[in-house]
Amino acid sequence: MQEAIVVINAGSSSIKFAVYASAQNARSFNVHYRGKLTGIGHQNDFALVDNHGDTLVITDRLRTETSKIRTHDQALSVIVNWINGQAGNFSLIAAGHRVVHGGEKFSSPVMVNEAILSDLKSFIPLAPLHQPYQISAIEILAELYPGMVQIACFDTAFHRNQPYVAQQFALPRSLQQQGIIRYGFHGLSYEYIADILPEYMGNAAEGRVIVAHLGQGASMCAMQSRRSIATTMSFSPLDGLPMGTRCGTLDPAVIFFLVKEKGMDIDAVSELLNYQSGLIGVSGISSDMQELLDSDDPHAKEAIDLFVYRASRELGSLTAALNGLDALVFTAGIGEHAHRIRERICRQASWLGIHIDKAANVIGRHQISTTKSPVSVWVVPTDEERMIARHVTNTIEKNYCI
Repeated sequence: MQEAIVVINAGSSSIKFAVYASAQNARSFNVHYRGKLTGIGHQNDFALVDNHGDTLVITDRLRTETSKIRTHDQALSVIVNWINGQAGNFSLIAAGHRVVHGGEKFSSPVMVNEAILSDLKSFIPLAPLHQPYQISAIEILAELYPGMVQIACFDTAFHRNQPYVAQQFALPRSLQQQGIIRYGFHGLSYEYIADILPEYMGNAAEGRVIVAHLGQGASMCAMQSRRSIATTMSFSPLDGLPMGTRCGTLDPAVIFFLVKEKGMDIDAVSELLNYQSGLIGVSGISSDMQELLDSDDPHAKEAIDLFVYRASRELGSLTAALNGLDALVFTAGIGEHAHRIRERICRQASWLGIHIDKAANVIGRHQISTTKSPVSVWVVPTDEERMIARHVTNTIEKNYCI
């Protein structure tokens, strides 16, 4: 029976997972299965693919179980039960988890034990919409597979070596010492892109690169020598670009106004900013970019216009942080699949000299810039789960050698 690693990527309303064949080389994994359960607490959808990328049939029984899911714990139970049903094909030896927040303490993946789990729980106030679900996944797997190695991989870790000035808020130093700093997120996605970028760009990958991770959660990261220099998210995943349901950058005085003048309590404000804002808030239609692009509603157009405008402004800001720009990379759901959004962002960045090949952009080639463009533009698929699987293998090897 072949040994395998399971990767769990629990988000605020979805859980992605993958089962990889264990490998001696952390870069050469074969995937057994990939899956995604979305719409937790709303309208659930379960999708599965095999190692050939072919969609697997969801049985009536599994569809019925999925339709009853209301919480992340229920979703994890359904996923783990499905994985157990495939156990005749492999033996799980380890699990890797995407954990949104590692605070200032964790700048690399760690094996989870009781002390580490306690640390992760202490970060819940810093990421209340993500951290509890990821901790829950660790605890559920610990119950089902006692003694199995579990590795926590942090979305903040990639940004921990940013210049000190890029991590600061202009707040009293005492608050900074209590952990109120710019952490940055989507680090596992950015780390994966940084890792494979030389395969696309060669030595140019070491230059001044901005990666636009555009999806339901959206952010951008400036890289130099494939290291994070600055990023749009800061203390929480709420900051930066407008997203599917999150507002992005907001004047803090808006919150004072909502509390004092509109009588909203902190929970209502949190619900507003995290779940009722962004694309869904501006459009009143959907948080899904493709649905907005297909809509004739003027409010859908306004939501798209705002998204492109903010992305273009952040592109300029991050270019300033890099003192110039050599390459722009699009990734994640919108970045990889919405050619009209890529085209509009690049058009607004013509002041940087960016020229894209419209035909290459529409069909989604990896390089979509023309030969005369001084800034090359790329579309590179991200794979957070594969990055986590690599970390699992590397961390186990490191601890075993010690």
